[in-house]
Parts: sequence; structure tokens; C-alpha cells
Amino acid sequence: MSHPRHALDEIIHAPVRLSIMAMLAAAETAEFGFLRDTIEVSDSLLSKHIQTLEKAGYVRVTKGFVGKRPRTWLALTDEGRDAFQSYTSILRQITEGTPPG
Repeated sequence: MSHPRHALDEIIHAPVRLSIMAMLAAAETAEFGFLRDTIEVSDSLLSKHIQTLEKAGYVRVTKGFVGKRPRTWLALTDEGRDAFQSYTSILRQITEGTPPG
């Protein structure tokens, strides 16, 4: 039997991407600035990680305006929600010492 760590999604596993996924899993959508401030990263670092998650099909990016100010909203896709659920399930297996189910 293989240790559950081998099943961890490497895309989600990076600390910043894990933080993004966790924040988005708790909300329907989040505005870029709110996410940036909450997980305490720069615009450029957040953008880089969002691009990785978007390319993987885990995050949907929507751009628009509030008044004349450009805004970016982020949301998990269904695939992203499934991947995050799977990831957290595997973490529980590791931390609780339960065999893979």
C-alpha cells in the first residue's frame, strides 16, 4: 500500500496556492484585492499562482469594473472544488493516520 502523501496534488500543495484554494473554497467568489490582503502576498505573487491554478482548471477568473475601477473576481471551478476536497481528505489521512479508503 502506498503512503497517502503520494496522492497529494502538487498544484495545490504550494503554500500560497493552498491558501488561495482554502479561501475560495469558503466563498462563492472573492475579489483579488481581498484575497491578496487576506493571505498577505504581493499582487505579482498572487497573479502568478492564480495563473497556475487557472491553467489547471481549478480557478475561474472574471474581470470587470466597479464604477470606473477595474476589478478581478476569483472562484473555484467544480473541478477545483473536487480537487480541494480530495486534497484535504488526503491531508486528514496523513494527519490522523488513517489508511487510504
